[in-house]
Amino acid sequence: MKLLCLLCSLLLCAVASAQTSASEAQELNHALEDAGASPVDFTRALENHLRKYPNTARRAEIERGLVRGAVDAQDYRRVALYGERVLARDPNDVDVLEQVAHAELKSATQDDARKALAHAELLETLLTASDKEARHTAGSGPSATHKVIQADLRLAGAIVFEARAQGTLGEPAKAADLARHSFEISPSAEAAREAGFWYEKLGNSADAVRWYADAFTIGDPRATESDRNSDREELGEIYRKWKGSETGLGEIVLAAWDRNREVVEQRRLMLKQFDPNMQLADPMDFTLTGVDGARLKMASLRGKVIVLDFWATWCGPCRIQHPLYDKVKQKYNGRDDVVFLAIDTDEDRSLVPTFLSTNKWTYSSYYEDGLSVLLKVSSIPTTLIYDGRGELVSRMTGFDPDRFVAMLSDRIDEALKSGGASAAAKP
Repeated sequence: MKLLCLLCSLLLCAVASAQTSASEAQELNHALEDAGASPVDFTRALENHLRKYPNTARRAEIERGLVRGAVDAQDYRRVALYGERVLARDPNDVDVLEQVAHAELKSATQDDARKALAHAELLETLLTASDKEARHTAGSGPSATHKVIQADLRLAGAIVFEARAQGTLGEPAKAADLARHSFEISPSAEAAREAGFWYEKLGNSADAVRWYADAFTIGDPRATESDRNSDREELGEIYRKWKGSETGLGEIVLAAWDRNREVVEQRRLMLKQFDPNMQLADPMDFTLTGVDGARLKMASLRGKVIVLDFWATWCGPCRIQHPLYDKVKQKYNGRDDVVFLAIDTDEDRSLVPTFLSTNKWTYSSYYEDGLSVLLKVSSIPTTLIYDGRGELVSRMTGFDPDRFVAMLSDRIDEALKSGGASAAAKP
């Protein structure tokens, strides 16, 4: 799929470029079409084109395409070859830096290890800045948590590359320290395994066993069954050489299990600052972030009827519905037992404050912060009504402009009359 998307992109570039002759563009189009989805044929077509047109205006795009094609084909020699050319033009391209460092470490030669180390160190510098930016601008909710997790994963991965390069260059102590640092940033089986490998090379069996036990028990979802089996075998082999048998190894594994449960819990608590609603199952336990930055605990609204309006800046019907909401709100003006909350579902939150200001939407707006996933809000506009006990009593998906005010008012009145009594959600 990635290759097909890239092929389409290159075709469009070739056709759109005023600097590419019609004959060259047509030839490239035909070559890529013939290559189909085969990474090998795709690479051959692009290399043949560069040989025939060494001065093509499309060289930068083609060489970037060759990197991606080589990644798909796991052709590490070509990843390094064409990646270096891409980096000569843009040395701070983090995606290519990652791929090139990884490819260079596959050869295990001193020269390639030095290159990989330089690339990985630059990658760490760039990703450290990116990691800080991710935490500063993440906002809140599941998307913010995902943003921080991904930034940490990439940074930790770059440091594992550094560890591997340092070890290959004859610096196992530096390699072990770097692997430990990677694990601290984002606990993973890969980082623990890397640490264990270099401690074993240092002759430090105790720490080697400790880290392989961590690799085996960390519960990394990216680790395959084969990885886990390999970690267990390595763990047992090192321990037997150290102690003469596996007596006592079970206690070490159990200790690692307990230790890593604590590591994962501490990680979860750290991420909770970005998503206070992690693993919550009751919407009334949620904390919502206001567009103005204020936090609203839904629990503070218990005893009231809550009307949730799920909307987005790009939603045309939401704009039509908005003045109808205002009419309903006016009917309950002055009552403190009915609360209206506008729940924004935009992925790009930067658009929301300007939208509200431009359109003069004045009532309280909050970001969804995971609420739409929990409540299975799959289309907007959607209106949900909760009674005083925090139970869902009505769900309105879409709206009828002619009947919306009356329908919503009737359902609010029913929720008020129920006094919190459970009622079946209406379609």
